[in-house]
Amino acid sequence: MNLILISLITLGVAGLLAALILYFVAQRFKVEEDPRIDLVQDVLPGANCGGCGFAGCRALAEACCKAATLDGLLCPVGGQEVMKQVGDILGLAPAQTDPLVAVVRCNGTCEARPRTSEYDGTRSCKVVNSLYVGETACAFGCLGCGDCVSACQFGAIRMNAETGLPEVDDEKCTSCGACVKACPRHIIELRKKGPKNRRIWVDCVNKDKGAPARKACLNACIGCGKCAKECQFEAITVENNLAYIDWRKCRMCRKCVSACPTGAIHEINFPPKPQPKPEVQAVQTEQEAPAAASNSDAPTTPTVESVKEEAKQ
Repeated sequence: MNLILISLITLGVAGLLAALILYFVAQRFKVEEDPRIDLVQDVLPGANCGGCGFAGCRALAEACCKAATLDGLLCPVGGQEVMKQVGDILGLAPAQTDPLVAVVRCNGTCEARPRTSEYDGTRSCKVVNSLYVGETACAFGCLGCGDCVSACQFGAIRMNAETGLPEVDDEKCTSCGACVKACPRHIIELRKKGPKNRRIWVDCVNKDKGAPARKACLNACIGCGKCAKECQFEAITVENNLAYIDWRKCRMCRKCVSACPTGAIHEINFPPKPQPKPEVQAVQTEQEAPAAASNSDAPTTPTVESVKEEAKQ
């Protein structure tokens, strides 16, 4: 009995000493945390999507509190309004940034890109991409399994059953970049939303030469370079048989759209271009001339003035 009691007392004293040692060590080496971090974190939306480039909203809040300026720091979900609130807390001016939106750079619809095989397995773009080129002859385009749809936390992407391609809802997209990371073919990118949501981009990522690319997809870019020659702002470059429009330089004149022979350049939310008015023929044709001459011999319909003059006479 005494042995058990002595053991309990010994263990209790040892535990108490260990607790005291740990307490003093924790107090000695504790790191003082900036109280503003909690305030900034409360302002952030808490999506923890990683679109800001950090592990989560807490990490972004810490980076904002440590930074001298807010340049390069942005919460894509909250946007400029949230960053303004963060700036008010920290006494810093938020950086002015252009809103971005996800863009799917593939126009290989079911009609333009017919299937060459049928995949019967796990519906995952990563799995299909690791096995073979996919169900079509294009080894660069969308695989259509919807990994981007599953990655989006905001319901901004859906698969179009008719085209077999993902579609982005501009109103719901927060430009978090989750769909960009989920796509193994890298056909989704973040681009400037543009004034009045107007954008122009090359709707293709096929790097094959013209003939093979055209054979795989009727809407493919063939790398002819006509769009680059038409652009006056040097916003279009052609590398590896593929044209690319730099949205930072693009002035949205839309000349490249009409210059593309395959329709690979896509425009959205633009008003329709005015149709040229037909020119009025100033001279009658030879067939109309005799008809006009014969009509001149026909009796004319009396006017009101002629009737009045006859009545006076």
